[in-house]
Order: sequence, then C-alpha cells, then structure tokens
Amino acid sequence: MKEYKTENIRNVAVVAHSNAGKSSLIEAMLLNGGTIDRLGSVDEGNSVADYATDEIERKMTINCSICVAEWKGHKINLIDTPGAEDFYGDLASALRVVEAVIIVIDAATGVEAGTEKVWEIARKHNLPCLFFVNKMDKEGADFQNAVSTIEDILEARPAVIQLPIGTEDNLTGVLDLIQLDESNVPDDLQEQAEAQREELTEMAAENDEDLIEKFFEEGELSGEEIEAGLRSGLSTGDFVLVTCGSATQNIGVGQLMDLLLTCYPSPVSVVVESEDGETTFEATEIAPLSVLVFKTLADPFSGRLTFFRVFSGTLAGDSQLRNATKNENERIGKLSFMNGKDLVSTPQVVAGDFGVAIKLNLAGTGDTFCNADDPIQLPGIDFPSPVISVAVLPVRDGDDEKLSVSLQRMSEEDPTFQISRNEVTRQLLVSGLGELHMTVVRERIQEKFGIETATEDPKVPYRETVRGRVDGVRGRLKKQSGGRGQFGEVWINLEPLSDLEEELEFVDQVTGGSVPRNYIPAVEKGVQSSMQKGVLAGYPLYGLKVTLYDGKHHPVDSSDMAFQIAGSQALQDAVQAAKPILLEPIMNMSISVPDQYMGDVMGDLNSKRGRIVGMEQVGKRQVIQATAPLSELFRYSIDLKSITSARGTFTMEYDAYEQVPSELAQKVIADTQVIESE
Repeated sequence: MKEYKTENIRNVAVVAHSNAGKSSLIEAMLLNGGTIDRLGSVDEGNSVADYATDEIERKMTINCSICVAEWKGHKINLIDTPGAEDFYGDLASALRVVEAVIIVIDAATGVEAGTEKVWEIARKHNLPCLFFVNKMDKEGADFQNAVSTIEDILEARPAVIQLPIGTEDNLTGVLDLIQLDESNVPDDLQEQAEAQREELTEMAAENDEDLIEKFFEEGELSGEEIEAGLRSGLSTGDFVLVTCGSATQNIGVGQLMDLLLTCYPSPVSVVVESEDGETTFEATEIAPLSVLVFKTLADPFSGRLTFFRVFSGTLAGDSQLRNATKNENERIGKLSFMNGKDLVSTPQVVAGDFGVAIKLNLAGTGDTFCNADDPIQLPGIDFPSPVISVAVLPVRDGDDEKLSVSLQRMSEEDPTFQISRNEVTRQLLVSGLGELHMTVVRERIQEKFGIETATEDPKVPYRETVRGRVDGVRGRLKKQSGGRGQFGEVWINLEPLSDLEEELEFVDQVTGGSVPRNYIPAVEKGVQSSMQKGVLAGYPLYGLKVTLYDGKHHPVDSSDMAFQIAGSQALQDAVQAAKPILLEPIMNMSISVPDQYMGDVMGDLNSKRGRIVGMEQVGKRQVIQATAPLSELFRYSIDLKSITSARGTFTMEYDAYEQVPSELAQKVIADTQVIESE
C-alpha cells in the first residue's frame, strides 16, 4: 500500500440500520479500488469488514473495522460500524476519528429506527452526511419515498445528486445530476431530471454570493461550480447529499466514491485542539505529533492491537512517545495499516491516517500520544452509557479469579462494557448496551478464556433507615465466667438525618468520664459495624444520628471489645424502636421518543411507579424527564424497544433513595426471610 499525503486521504464512517447493506457497500468500494478482485458477502461469511468469528456466525457487524479503498490517487479509509444499538460503543469510536459519514438506507423501507439513531449521533459530531439509497434492485424499491423519509422523519434537507435509471429488476444505472449529460437522460426521466437539477443548482448556489449572482444571470452553473457550492453547504450542515444504487450489483458505487473526493473534506480541514482548548496544532505532516487511540482489540494471532488516528504530525515506528492521558512514556514498535483483518506494515503514519500498533502495554481507548516536548491531550471519546445490567458468575467452581481477569480484559477492549461489585448484594455486575451485547461478551469470554458463565437478575441494593426519634436506649455487655470479665455499658439517643446519603453522624456528649475517652472510638466502631445489617431485611442502615451521652465502665473488666458490643447492641435496639423503614434507589431518566409513542411510554412509566417531572418537544420527538425506582428498570431497555418499535432512546443515572411503599416493603422483607431460612 503506497503512502498518501494528508490532503489525499478521506476518512469515512459507514453507518446504517441493521441489514441496510452497509457491509456490502464497503465490499463494492473495495472492489472498485482494487483491494479485492471479487465481491464477498455477509451471508456467505467472506466479506472483508466482518471477519470475526461471531460476526460471521451472526451475519452482522459487531466491531468497527477499517477497510482501505484506493481511488483516483486518494486513499479512502472506510470504517464499518455496527448497525445494532447494542454495539454503538464502536460507532462512537468511529465517529470521533472521521470527517464524513455515509448513511446507508434500504430503498424499500427508507429511514428506519436505527437510521434515526445513527443520524442523531452523526449530528452531535457535526459531521457532513451522504445518504446512499441502497437496494434499488430490490422488490418494492422506491427512491422518492426513501428521500421523503429523510426529509420527514430525520428533518434533514436532502440534496439529490443522482436518480436511478430503472428500478427493481430493471435497474441499469444511475443518472448523475451534477455532471448532467442531457443526451444520456432516458425519456422517462427527462422532466424529473430537469427539475431535480434545477433544485440542486439552487441549493449549491445559496451559500455563495458569486454563485447566486451567476445563477440568477445565467440560470445555470457548471458541474465544478455545483461541487464547490455543495462543499460549502455541507460544511455548515445546511443539507445532506443523497445518492442511490445497488451495492451488490455495484451500481452507483463508483459515483459515490467520486463524491467523497470532490465534495467531502480531507483531514487537512480539521482543527487539532486540546481538551482544555489551550493548545492547537495544524493538521499537517510536519506539525507536532498528536495521536488518539480509538480502539483496542485482543487478536488471537497478533496479540493486543491498538488502533489510532494521527491528527497532526507524523508517527514513526520504533519511537518513544508520551501517553499524555496516563502521564507515562511508551515505546511504539512496528506500525501497520489495517485492511479488514490484514495488517500491512508501514514505517510511518502521517497526519489524517489510521494505523495499528501491536502489544502496547499502557495504551487504552481514548488515550492521547504526543511528543514530550510538545504536550497535548486530545478530547477523548464520548461513549454511550450502559442501559442494562446483569449479575454474572462462573459455572465452574474455582473460576472466580479467572472470570474477574477476563471481564477486565473485555472492559479494556469495550468501554461500554462495565464491571462493578455491589457490596450490598455481593453480586458481580456487568453492564452494557443491551441483551445482545451481554450475550456476545459472554461468548467471547468462553471462546478466548475458556470460562463458561451464567447470569442472574441483579438484586436491588436497598437500604434501611428510621423515621422516628428514640431517647435513652441502653446497650450493655456484662460477662463473668471466671477470670477477667467483660463489661461495658452505653446510653444513646437516635434520630434520623435529613440527608439519607450520609451514613452516620456520631456525637459524643459524654461528661464526667462515665465512658472513658479511650473507649469512645470503640463505641462508634460498634455502632458502625451494626449499621452494616439493618433490622428489617438485613440491608445497610443510612441516615442516622447517634448521640452517646452516658454509660458505665469497670476499671478491670472494661475493654474496647466490650464497648464495641455494647454500642452495636444499643444501635440495634434503638433502630427497632425508632420506626425503621426500607429505602430503594430512585433513578433520573431522560427518554426520547417520537411523538406518536409518548402516551404509551408515559403509561408504561406509570405502571413502573415512575413520576413525570418534565417534557420538551425536540423536533418531532418528545424528551420526557422522569424518575422511577431501580427495581422496575432492570429490563427497561427491552421494554422501551418494544413499545417504540426500537425508536426510543433513554439514559438514566442514580438520583436518591426514597421510602419503599409499605406493601412492597413487606414483600421484600418476606422474601429476605425466606432466603435466610433456606
């Protein structure tokens, strides 16, 4: 693979709803660029982009992969991205390191739920988009309807660049409206082509005064002038370009590749700015070095692979670099370009290009590499937050430690896969973007590490507290069984704190030495230990104010242990008398749904004991702000997908603890007693 200058590189993410033909489009572009000599197929398991075992078995993209098409003196880096929302972590990585996005839609269905989601993500990154209406040879293909869905559902302004010549079985090619040759326009397209060409010319001219003036004077622009106007409009996000064709028939693909060169930006257009905005570099090959790691992957043959994008400067192999994120130096060995699963050795990677390093020890996804003399830390990657959690455990006894290590390795590869241990429920929890995400990770753990896992529902980390105040509660230990005895006596008052996030406020009001100073820390330790297990269902106690005001001691028999036990007993008795209650975690939720699903979503929230706290109209979607108990939300991602035909999205985060309704509290307490009796 030859080296290319920065201005001759294009970095493009290819995104779509599942099964729109995204990987097939990449396959056709690779064929046109000479990377492959025959079209592979996702169904046959021989496409360049989907090469992992689980991708071949499932016939879907799970990991983003880089494929390279060389086209007319340019290098087009294509990142194939997952279509399933469960793997949008890799989509976030890809969109952080490209300058343009191709959105593939099915000509028979138009914009689908997944299209809406990838469109919203692309808009957040302010990336110019090109729509490829694929499968024009498919039964039911309707180009005009597909364009209408872009306008109606996505509220985007489509600039139609091509028209299909024929449709379904009669598709023979596409008509280029930029370089329109009227002599080649079929009779049945003559009127439509003229109207679309005029509309396209107006859109291209509206952002440039010189082009507007020429258009009004002459009523026409050249193809090159239209391209210049389109570049200007794309940079401001005024419209999106729409092309069409058939990836499997390689119709319209070459014209699409031409558009990437003429209308979409090269990496030179990027302003390289540090995370704090205080440092900027030019995106040139001779500027100071700045490199962003956007993916790490454990390859069974090559070892740990680190995927990176050079934003400025030139990265040479066998060099010493500074990991600005971790404040450590790291040696970079041999460098490669990645093309599907193939590694192609290269001595260096220039600004704007992608590369891969092997067996780096420190580098993690989102890290910045730079030279020590020219420090910079680039903005990281904004990954989606997990929406589902399950408890995971090994099937075989003795695999606990191996499981922890393997989960950590998988989390390093995929930042959206998160691990935590709930100290209240004693469960090892894994969180991700959906059920399929969890399933795939578990399968990979078994394949790579030989560890078979099982899952169970997470338990709710309830808490306990008190509603009332109680004064004058005694805790006493008196034990005499020959030899030195044990004696300690304390008197406490107990009341609730207004802040349930605060565990304990311990107040010492002892006077006159009834409890010697050296034993007071032991009393507090006993109270704290007793708070680990409440009186209702054994959950930790929170939000308590304990005042130690009196007690007794013995000059010989008193000890730290005696006062710990006395303090623990005093608290347990005080809690029993102070109207103990059960608390549950409440989550803050932000739910975005199309207007037509709002009523169903709100009804479902009500059934989950949710409270609506606000609503906002954003385009044709409603954003609902709500709170709901965590116990009702473990499967909410599945429920929302079902209610909204996969068009709804949500985020949630912990808000506060609130009292569990009495009838539900009784059930939780009863269930706990059953488990303890078993």
